[in-house]
Amino acid sequence: MQQLRVAFVSGVTPDKWARAWRERNPKIRLELQPIEQDQQRVVLDDGTADMVIARLPVDLESPTPLHCVKLYDEVPVVVAGLDHFVAAADQDSTIPMEDLAEEQLVLPHPSGWTPSVDQLAFPPMSVKDAIEVAASGTGIVIVPMSVARLHHRKDVVQRPVELEPTSVALLWLRSADSDVHQDFVGVSRGRRPSSSR
Repeated sequence: MQQLRVAFVSGVTPDKWARAWRERNPKIRLELQPIEQDQQRVVLDDGTADMVIARLPVDLESPTPLHCVKLYDEVPVVVAGLDHFVAAADQDSTIPMEDLAEEQLVLPHPSGWTPSVDQLAFPPMSVKDAIEVAASGTGIVIVPMSVARLHHRKDVVQRPVELEPTSVALLWLRSADSDVHQDFVGVSRGRRPSSSR
């Protein structure tokens, strides 16, 4: 039986697409593989996955060119302990970055944003561990809202921040493009089986 191996980063929920795929393509087995964000390019290059639902940025040219179809944007949120001042903000209000300038950032942010005060030398850690540190009141974490929800704890709050959203995209090797790849793009974009690309 033919198969399509799709890897996906944390916070992404491909279940809806998987259901649609299985209805449309019962003869092509869909295998979903959760991966860490630092593996999203690696699994394409080493052949572990045929496609990746990734969080940008990703090098789209090296070592081999990739196709990239943006699917949606994610709102960035600050995660902090219950005693942190952001907890007092309304859930829908956006926290200005200058309000976080005096904070300790537990996990480096992909945008390169860093508070203006000297930072503690936190060891490398997972998002889950970083949120645990934030819960203790030692610092803050800025992650996409979907990731914050995935690692939600009762002892933290999350509020939107004034940073550019992150994009989730579907990636695959240009050299491996096929009707199967294009069909999965159609599923992820919500196209009906009868609609053309």
